[in-house]
Order: sequence, then structure tokens, then C-alpha cells
Amino acid sequence: MLTRIALAFALAAFASASHAQIRIGLMVSATGPTSAIGIPQKNTGDILPRAIAGTPVEYISLEDGGDATRAVQNARKLIQEHHVDALIGPSTTPNAFAILDIIADAKVPLMATVGTSSVVEPIDAKKRWVFKTTQNDDLIAEALIGHMVKHGVRRVGFIGFNDPYGENWLKVFGALGKKAGIDVVAAERYARNDASVTGQSLKVIAAKPDAVLIAAVGGPAVLPEATLREQGYKGAIYQTHAVATDDFIKLGKDKVEGTIVAAGPMLVIDEIPASNPTKKVATAYIAAYEKQFHAKPATFGANTWDAGLLLERAIPIALKTAKPGTEAFRVALRDALESEREVVGCQGVFNMSPTNHNGMDERARVLVTIRDGRFRLLPD
Repeated sequence: MLTRIALAFALAAFASASHAQIRIGLMVSATGPTSAIGIPQKNTGDILPRAIAGTPVEYISLEDGGDATRAVQNARKLIQEHHVDALIGPSTTPNAFAILDIIADAKVPLMATVGTSSVVEPIDAKKRWVFKTTQNDDLIAEALIGHMVKHGVRRVGFIGFNDPYGENWLKVFGALGKKAGIDVVAAERYARNDASVTGQSLKVIAAKPDAVLIAAVGGPAVLPEATLREQGYKGAIYQTHAVATDDFIKLGKDKVEGTIVAAGPMLVIDEIPASNPTKKVATAYIAAYEKQFHAKPATFGANTWDAGLLLERAIPIALKTAKPGTEAFRVALRDALESEREVVGCQGVFNMSPTNHNGMDERARVLVTIRDGRFRLLPD
């Protein structure tokens, strides 16, 4: 009899562990200067799976408005009050850096949806808990530099945010460019909420660059490009993958025609061949998003979708060893994420490891330009 009772309790405990609810926090900037990034990410959270491996999943979404202080408050609330098992977000690089200590102390895996590679590199005690679903800066920079070399660009002016996004881009591009025979002849910074960059643009133009690289995000990235054109600059202008949204074109209009960008293949999905492994996944995501919101998602939403795909693969593995809501489950989830191999997402193919928490390769980028008010595929 005692054996039967013990067995019954064991089975009940196993069932409880198997069906306990998983909680995932969503941190977004759906208002403020980077709302073009945050809105599709917030919306994508609404269409992520509500059950994984037979276990219900609850998503708790909090808005930070692009403010780092609010991001810290939200991270604490999600961890301390909602006891989340993982976090997806935030939308901006400064906010991601602001919460690193919190997520590391709580041992909660963070699926960062920001561009800066320094969020996951080099991996240390803090960054061991961070994974990233956006292409690393060096992967994008290599594509832009390849285009520059091919077109005889040797002198580049730089205008970027005066925050970790802009600083890391200057560091990465400067080092890779130097190896390719490209010099940064002027480097200027500006804040995300600045209303003018006239002074910075004049200094860059005075350096007589062959081309200008702008390292900024979303709508605020239009300002320096428009200013350069208004001041008569005729050279090529390059932007990072952080402008991969139709809102950039709507804001910039004719001022951003001819811009050269390296970004994920989803940006020009209609021109991507069926042989590209991301096409099927991206097309399915776009269809699901359009069905729910009657609009096409920006590629930034795909970063959240890909985070969901990676978690969907890792969660069943973690469930085999621990119960949601426990540190043991979060550790198992992190370890499972590090073992992800050839996971096809909207933005690329992921191969994670204990030393690589991004795992994207050349399959995660294409060269595009803006022509006739839309992004168009460029040959390599």
C-alpha cells in the first residue's frame, strides 16, 4: 500500500512539473523614438505559441518607452513579481546593457533583440545569460566593407549614436575597415533625441570622405542622412541593419534614395530565392502577423519571432530535468539554448554554443539599396 501511495505522489509530482506554467517576459519600446522597432516586437509577442511541449506559456509584456531606467524597473518586476523563466527583448542596446546585472544575478536567460554584438561578446559571467537574435555588427560590417572595396571607397566619414550602439559600430567598423584599406577620416556622434546634427555633418563633409556610414536606429537614423543631402553631400551613404523598416523610408523619402544597407533576407523576402532556408520560415511569420494585425511586420518583429523559435526548441529539453519557475529550469534552459544547431529563423540560421550566443553566419545577411521608395536586393 505504501509503495502505491508513494508511486501516486511521484506521478502527481511529475505531472505537476510537466504541466506547470512557463512565464516569459517581453520587454519592448513600443513608444518613444524607437517605436518603429518596439511596436512589431510587441505585436509579435501576441502571436507566439501559448503552449510548448504540452506546457502552457504565459507572456507578460512591459513597455519601457526606450528609457533605461524604466527597463531596469521592468526587468525587476518581471523577475521578482512575475517570476519569469526567460526574457525576450529589450528593443534598444542601452536598455539591454542596463539590465545585464539584474538578469545575471537572477539567472534568467535573456533573448536580446538588439544589434550590438557587445551585448553577448565577450562571454563572461553576466553575458553567459544573454543570447541575441539580431545579426552581430561585424557580420553586417563585413558586407558593407565588401561593397565599399568593390566600389573604390577608401575614406569613410562616420556619424553614430553616442551610446553603446554607435560606439561599438565605430570600433568594429574601424578595425575591419583598416584591414581592408579603408580609413575613418571623421567620426561624429549625436544623441537619439537630438533635433539637429548640422555641426556634425559639416565636419564630416569637410573631411572629404568617399562615403559616409551612419550607425543609428530607426527614425533617428534619418536625421544625419537628410542633413548630409541638404548640405550638398553627393557621396554614397551606408546604414546599418537597424534601419530595416519601411518607416525609415517614409520618414526619409527622397533623402534616403540610394542608401546601401546590409540586413536580414526578410527585408526583401519577395526577391529571395526559394532555396534560401529562411524564406519558408519568414513567409510563415509574415502570414501569421498579417492575419492578426492586417499589416506586414518590420524585420525587428522577426527578431522576437526567432527568439520564440529558439525557446520553443530549448524548453522541451529543459522540461526533462526541471520544473518551470525554478533556478534549475532556467539553468537547463540556458544550457539547452547553447546547444541549438541549424535552427532556421526569419533572419538567419542559428548555431549556438557556450562561446557563441548569436550563432548567425553569412546566411543572415543580404545587401540592399533603397530604390523608388522601397528596399531592393543588391548583388554581393
